[in-house]
Amino acid sequence: MSTPVRTALVSTAGHCKVACGFCFRADRAHGFLDTATYTRTLSRLKEAGVEGVCLTGGEPTHHPELRQLVRLALQFGMAVSMVTSARTVAEVTVLSRVAHLLTNVTVSADSQGAMLMGRTTRTAASAIDTLRAISTDTKILHVTCWGLKDGECREMADLVAEAEVEVQFSPVVLDERSLRREGKSVRDYLVQQRLDADVLGRYFELSDRYRAYLGELRDLQLPTTGAERWLCRSATAYVSADGHIRRCPYGRASVSVHAPRAAIRRFLVEPARDSVTPDCAAICRSSAASDDASASCTALA
Repeated sequence: MSTPVRTALVSTAGHCKVACGFCFRADRAHGFLDTATYTRTLSRLKEAGVEGVCLTGGEPTHHPELRQLVRLALQFGMAVSMVTSARTVAEVTVLSRVAHLLTNVTVSADSQGAMLMGRTTRTAASAIDTLRAISTDTKILHVTCWGLKDGECREMADLVAEAEVEVQFSPVVLDERSLRREGKSVRDYLVQQRLDADVLGRYFELSDRYRAYLGELRDLQLPTTGAERWLCRSATAYVSADGHIRRCPYGRASVSVHAPRAAIRRFLVEPARDSVTPDCAAICRSSAASDDASASCTALA
């Protein structure tokens, strides 16, 4: 059975200066999403029943026509959200100029262990500073987690409660190459995920969706003998910066936005042909309901 596509994750740029060591981006290239290609994409997505787009990167605040990208989607009657790592004055200034037009803004951050592994500096505190500086209906802190400690989680819970923002968590997702580089086995990796969830649970009310997501990652990493991976069930399509639509960023099947209307619509309504992998599960949680709010976690009082 096909899952209707209702939203689209749009890559506004093929490059990102953050360059996380654990980055799971499926496509990397130079250059920005062309406005004409983007406009054609919106038209085709709208015809297929897509109701909203999420602008992501690379880093969307680096796109020279970001305000135009937002306004074009609104003109097509689509809700617009954004995922960003904006921290610098220039990035936050660009973000603040469009934030009031967005339904929600998610600012990415990393735990201390994830920053060490990924060689990043995206702290939760600096992400909340960005969220404080903008005006939008819904503000979300998204933290990629690895090696969590009680003190770190306690401080994070205090920050979230004071700033009154939503918070979402994802574990670091490592492929086989990254596991070898870190000198870890799959089982070591899964044990760390469970330990991190236990620490988070002391300070945040983790949603059922998050716990189900961890279970899915475990099943994907350690499949039972003879088990087949399930086909993609995501209601979110992916648009690369070069104008190709996929049902998943890691999917092999794609269609160009310059293809005939009928071909694009058929691609979006037919059952997905790509199997779920740990990499793509890190981006979209396939068993989740369509309500994104169910992924949020609440800081315990």
